Amino acid sequence: MTKWIPELEESTRPKFKRLADAIERDVYSGKLSPGDKLPTHRDLADDLKMNVSTVTRGYAEAEKRGLVCGTVGRGTFIASDAITSSSMVSFEPHAPGMIELGMVNTFYDLDPDIQEGMKRLTRRRNLNAFLRYTDPQGLPEHREVGAEWAKRYHLETTAGNVLVCSGAQHALNCCLSSLFRAGDRIATDALIYPGMKTLANMLGIRLVPVPMDDQGMIPEQLDRICRREHINGVSLMPGVQNPTSACMPLERREQIAMIACNHDLTIIEDDAYALTVESDLPPVSSFAPERSVFIAGVSKSIAVGLRVAFMVAQGERFKQLAQAILNTVWMTPPLNAELLCQWIQDGTADITVKLKRQAARRRFEAVKDLLGGMGLGVNPSGFFLWLSLPEPWRGYMVEQRTREAGLNVFGAEKFAVGGDPVPANIRLSLSGPKDIEQLRKGLGILKGILDGRDSFKEAIQEGLDGERIPHEEVIKSIKKIGYDVS
Repeated sequence: MTKWIPELEESTRPKFKRLADAIERDVYSGKLSPGDKLPTHRDLADDLKMNVSTVTRGYAEAEKRGLVCGTVGRGTFIASDAITSSSMVSFEPHAPGMIELGMVNTFYDLDPDIQEGMKRLTRRRNLNAFLRYTDPQGLPEHREVGAEWAKRYHLETTAGNVLVCSGAQHALNCCLSSLFRAGDRIATDALIYPGMKTLANMLGIRLVPVPMDDQGMIPEQLDRICRREHINGVSLMPGVQNPTSACMPLERREQIAMIACNHDLTIIEDDAYALTVESDLPPVSSFAPERSVFIAGVSKSIAVGLRVAFMVAQGERFKQLAQAILNTVWMTPPLNAELLCQWIQDGTADITVKLKRQAARRRFEAVKDLLGGMGLGVNPSGFFLWLSLPEPWRGYMVEQRTREAGLNVFGAEKFAVGGDPVPANIRLSLSGPKDIEQLRKGLGILKGILDGRDSFKEAIQEGLDGERIPHEEVIKSIKKIGYDVS
């Protein structure tokens, strides 16, 4: 791009805020694009005839707004996700008939029978005990079950190292708020779970992107960044990386653990989708348990609504995390934890995991023909796909266009960290649609948009698996996304 010199509005607002306003305005007008490098602090100060400290504060304010990111030794860049929201949930009313290919749901119809579970609980004589204050760490019997559940992830631990949290997002909140301080840096994959991004931003914690490949985070790149910057922690999803589905091999897991030890990093391992695949690979935390926090969630594999997860940690980190639970929710509702532990102990949880894997596999087999020729990052029993887009499409463009067509997808920009170029990809949820027919319809609409006008009608008809769509509905859908049908 040509040299950028912002136009600051005349106002009584402080100059550094007006500079941040100018960056925001030029980003949304298209004058600045994701990945663009901004002038150095001194150069911009000279151009605007202001103090370098004012420019520094202006860039810091823009970073708080999620507009820019700074890299030591490289400069300040427009953030990869500056033009898209990182939020997974829209608080706007959901459009009627919207097909959900963005949010990864968990096959709700396969959740355990809560009525039967509650009936069994009511036979207990001391049920009212679950309505009282309990230890923020969790009841001893629930922590015992948590240690057993961690074995599903191939992590050996004891009840003394287990904490009961109100879901994996709460566990992440406890990790970031108690083990790190505002201004600390956590290394992450260059594409990560958006909930981690929004949480870090809320707490003033910097996420530093580490280049990745089809096996996840590259150890040599993590080591290089740790030597270049002061990094406090590393966040990982080695089993099924969200959003790319990458699976980290054993040797790489060992290397990451060694690098964490060498650079005194706290390891945060939240492998939310690990149980959607059959694997015997141990977590990274198993190679450095004394500096790790492992989150053994249940939302994706058993039931979202219980809001229960187990967190494994040792030593001083364990104490800090227990205090964070007390500071945030005091305790995870013991009645919820008891219901979950009952399902884990009687085998219901394992059966549910297996059924949901099978459901995901059936959906993938049913739609893979629609996605022929498109690059896929996927495990056959996974809950989502990582789809490569043809030129000239970008993730945010598809996200906007499909929403106009009644289809919700997530572009790569929603998952991006830092200022490096974002791959032309979208994440597609296999579990979001209510059934396979709706999934095929949604993918048919998507394929039509990507292919262009000539194949749009045909693609929609293919999307219904042979079920013919009335002509007027085809025309309505085509008009809705802006194509000329004259």
